Amino acid sequence: MSDGQPADDGSPPDARPARGLQDTAPWWVYHGDGRTLEAPDLDDVLMGPPPWRTFDGGPLQPRPAEDEREVTRRIGPPARDGDPRRPVDVDEVDMVNAALYLRRPLLITGRPGTGKSSLAYRVARELRLGRVLRWPITTRTTLRSGLYEYDAIGRAQDAAAHRAVAEAEGGPADGLAAERTGIGDYIRLGPLGTALLPYRLPRVLLIDELDKSDVDLPNDLLNIIEEGEYDIPELVRSAPREPEAEVLTADPGATARISHGRVRCRAFPLVIITSNGEKEFPPALLRRCLRLELSPPDVDQLAAMVAARFGQRAAGRSQELVRLFVARSAREGGMSADQLLNSVYLATSDRFGGDEHWDRLVGSLWRSLDAAGP
Repeated sequence: MSDGQPADDGSPPDARPARGLQDTAPWWVYHGDGRTLEAPDLDDVLMGPPPWRTFDGGPLQPRPAEDEREVTRRIGPPARDGDPRRPVDVDEVDMVNAALYLRRPLLITGRPGTGKSSLAYRVARELRLGRVLRWPITTRTTLRSGLYEYDAIGRAQDAAAHRAVAEAEGGPADGLAAERTGIGDYIRLGPLGTALLPYRLPRVLLIDELDKSDVDLPNDLLNIIEEGEYDIPELVRSAPREPEAEVLTADPGATARISHGRVRCRAFPLVIITSNGEKEFPPALLRRCLRLELSPPDVDQLAAMVAARFGQRAAGRSQELVRLFVARSAREGGMSADQLLNSVYLATSDRFGGDEHWDRLVGSLWRSLDAAGP
């Protein structure tokens, strides 16, 4: 780790955080610099939950698989030895760690393109918490869709097929045909429902753009956030005949066993809720969340983002482009980091030169997000 002193050539040390604040804090388990956790597991460095946030669900689920391909697609390849560290936003890292310690959701607000969603993938990679569970919110999203889906039509069709086969073979076509198919075969847990399964380590759940939701969803989330458990009524009703059911989860190809229709977490998930600030949330939800306001990334943070995506060579070639982008974004009321990445990709492709054609293209790519459309 850097000692925080300037390098001999006058450049800042590679571990210096953004905004001139200290490199690290002794209580941090997430450092936000792109380096993976040095301890064997998060449990080795994270203290236990507060008594009012302790949960005892079981039996424990297997540790979820990593999804490095998706993480790389979202935030770029992992840092390698010798790479400069990602500049640290101390406010961001403080609040992520507080959410981990207190087992509380983290509500992140900020303009589009400030990196709200990508934070979930950075945390999951650095702390080795497995695949991120993403729940994108629309006006039609309901709490139940986040918890689970039950394919009643599919089950009825399969039961009818079983009866038809039984009749054709001369056997009894009784009312138990539906039960013979196994109710768990027709239930799939959603991202929220999967995150609340009893894992030893917290899952990372991204509830993306909650401000796009119907007015009822934020209130519907309150009990789930507080209690860390939910029932699946279809399994509760079938429990006298089938006390345990194996259901699909939101992880590809994965299943979980549910006892008596109830799911209760063991390690409360790290829930990252993003909002573009288009809607005010009820005070009851705000009381249950920690809150973080993300500012637009500065030159150093954008340069680190470019380096993570395209490598140090491309980052060096695009330094002037990054500076121009930051200046224009401040002047025109804000732009998305994706707009910068699009232009860097083209600028480093050797297909464009510094002529009027390139200037015209950049002008089109860098339209302000606040500009009125045609």
